[in-house]
Amino acid sequence: MAQVNLTLNEQEILQVFTGERNDVLKFLLERILNEILKAESEEQLGAAKHERSETRVDYRNGTRERELTTRIGKITLQVPRHRTEPFHTMIFDSYSRSEASLIATMIQMVIAGVSTRKVSKVIETLCGESYSKSMVSELCKRLDEDIQRFRQQPLEELDAPFLMVDATYFKTRENHRIVSKAFMVALAIRGNGHREVVGFNVYDTENDYCWKQFLMDLKGRGLQSVNVIISDAHKSIRKAIAEVYPDTAWQRCQVHLVRNILNETPPKYKEGLKTELREMFDAEDLPKARKKRDEIIDDYGPVAEKAMEILDEGFEDAMTVMMLPKYIRIALRTTNILERLNRELKRRSDVIQIFPNTGSVLRLMGAVAMAYSEEQSAVQSLFSGQKYDEIRVTIKDESREIARRQVALLKAA
Repeated sequence: MAQVNLTLNEQEILQVFTGERNDVLKFLLERILNEILKAESEEQLGAAKHERSETRVDYRNGTRERELTTRIGKITLQVPRHRTEPFHTMIFDSYSRSEASLIATMIQMVIAGVSTRKVSKVIETLCGESYSKSMVSELCKRLDEDIQRFRQQPLEELDAPFLMVDATYFKTRENHRIVSKAFMVALAIRGNGHREVVGFNVYDTENDYCWKQFLMDLKGRGLQSVNVIISDAHKSIRKAIAEVYPDTAWQRCQVHLVRNILNETPPKYKEGLKTELREMFDAEDLPKARKKRDEIIDDYGPVAEKAMEILDEGFEDAMTVMMLPKYIRIALRTTNILERLNRELKRRSDVIQIFPNTGSVLRLMGAVAMAYSEEQSAVQSLFSGQKYDEIRVTIKDESREIARRQVALLKAA
């Protein structure tokens, strides 16, 4: 890998400390990227400038200017040219897909006639120039193709015993009205402990039909052998799991359950109850957790009757992960991994506030989800594949038995 050294003279250092923030950032970014280009060129040529070397494979042929639009404005790069083989750089290839999608969505808002003063300022900050409709259309087209390809990729070869699903709402303009659209997303945890986003789509709401269609799409693409699905207690999610994945156990997110319980608890008892609930969820095994649950219900029943009803009704579904070893269950007892993606989605949508159409929601939020999935592939695995292989058969049988009980209870309700 090429190494980069950045040297500043006295005047440039003074400029860094005294100049306007954006100007300084642009200056530093331009210098750093140009140094990277030089280093990449040296690596590809096999020799530094004016260096005689047996490893040299080509010669320099000047440079060409190329402008790059960034968040902090437009910068000019000096792209090296080679005599024989063309120069290749990762800088332009790595131009962020989610960044490009944000720009595209913002400009769409302006073209659609729904711009605001705030949006205009964001566009100016991000782009530093105006964009033509044809340029926006071409950019959106490339993004749409990437997203469509991602959403249609086959999943037959994916070993994903665990799946997290959730939905986040975004405001969108539709038929001269502002409506909320549900952005549904699914994150798979592989048998080797790595996680990745495997599906997302935009729906009008979270009803039975939409959740069923979302899960059927995943199954239709080949995602078959799922042992546990983790989610909140939305009724439509539960029904969809029972219909599409009847042999898959459902794990109710413990964080959501605690939140539901505390919402029905008098303020002065919340902290104490929260501590005891944590002890219950951290129990070594299911019998000990049930014993702790009974103690909590006895202690808090007289002062928080409704809260204890929620605990009693939701306990078993929130303890599905107790069939797993502790080193696996901790990461899978909540949807926290997916909540981090939801926070990133919300952070991006806060800039836009109201999307111009459903397509722009899918475009931007989809690009963010894809980028998040790529980041997760580089994160340390939740558990090792070797350890999971030791319990794979046992977990499959246990999850099926739990799923049958859950489906039966759901039908009887």
